Amino acid sequence: MAMNPLPVPSASVETTPPSAAPRSLHDRLRIDTKRAMEFVDITALVADCVLCSGITDGMVNVQTSHTTTAIVVNEHEPLLLQDMMKLLRRWAPRGDYDHDDFDTRTVNMAPGERANGHAHARALLLGTSETLNVAGGRMRLGRWQRIFFVELDGPRTREVSVTSFGV
Repeated sequence: MAMNPLPVPSASVETTPPSAAPRSLHDRLRIDTKRAMEFVDITALVADCVLCSGITDGMVNVQTSHTTTAIVVNEHEPLLLQDMMKLLRRWAPRGDYDHDDFDTRTVNMAPGERANGHAHARALLLGTSETLNVAGGRMRLGRWQRIFFVELDGPRTREVSVTSFGV
């Protein structure tokens, strides 16, 4: 019994051949957050990192260095950002986390430790990094896409690692 092959959709592929040896550049962004939870639009800062790298075609990776923060790509619309914060509060409310029991917890304790189990749980739902394509020296973001650093346990001074890689 012969099977009919699935139809192949027509597509147009535009490729840019590499013109030089690949290189990479690492930057660190310092972010001072103002609230316990907030979305900080870092798109322009990351675009500056890509521009300064001199890379025209490749990728940029944006990674948080903290376990109670996240990096996401989404739309910068105030009501949507409020909705996302409501969702995070609903999915991982402040409450009874073993991590917050300082009488029994014995590892990874630091001076001034906060009861922040909820922030760690929220970070698990989001993610620590985003990788974006770079073409023609610019990030390939969609019309409404922005890069956000998400503070989940602020206010604090935070660090984001940005690595641009390509030709």
